[in-house]
Amino acid sequence: MRTVQRRIIVGALLVLGTGGLRAAEPNQLTPEEQAQGWRLLFDGRTLEGWQSLNKPAIAPGWVVTNGTITIRKNSKAGDLITNERFSNFDFRFEFRLTPGANSGVKYLVDPARAQGSHGIGPEYQVLDDQRHPDAKLRADGSRTTAALYDVLPASKEKTLRPPGEWNEGRIVVNGRRVEHWLNGVKVLEYERGSEEFRAALTKSKFSNMPDFANWADGHLLLQDHNDEVSYRNLKIRVLEPN
Repeated sequence: MRTVQRRIIVGALLVLGTGGLRAAEPNQLTPEEQAQGWRLLFDGRTLEGWQSLNKPAIAPGWVVTNGTITIRKNSKAGDLITNERFSNFDFRFEFRLTPGANSGVKYLVDPARAQGSHGIGPEYQVLDDQRHPDAKLRADGSRTTAALYDVLPASKEKTLRPPGEWNEGRIVVNGRRVEHWLNGVKVLEYERGSEEFRAALTKSKFSNMPDFANWADGHLLLQDHNDEVSYRNLKIRVLEPN
């Protein structure tokens, strides 16, 4: 009886996970998630629903392997974006770093604003905070994991799992309010266009873009930064704006 009970408990934990929405298996939705309006942006087998940013085809540096979307090191593949655009949403994903790696998840990306092979939009930084030098380039921490890259830092109390382990990211955009979550904890909240946001923007590399992040909608983007990083469990729920 004890063995049976243990199996039931373990199974329940796999389904619930952090925040109560993690599927029992990678790249799948539970019946509860489906009922709540969640849908997958990655089926675990193909790159259907994704495209290269400003390129006719997805470069071979982006590969689907072992149920992950992985960008190969030094592949110069360019950024990967969703076919669809989104405005108000709850987007959840998992990422796994390699030692010293740098990547990012951008949102509200407009390909017309791209600079070369890189999309422009607010970025949830994905970084090996301990090894990559970018983490120390801004004293406020706005270039570390889960920060709004180069604009606003994430909480210093965040918990980032080391390279080789999976971390759970989450981005919520509802009207002008934006939240960044890491491993089940909200680590940053800001309001697009607010006085605080504009003040931080003037100190960032986007200071010459006064409308930065204020456009209505855009694509989700996985960044190629010449390092190997893997993503999985990419799921989204469209929200009704407040």
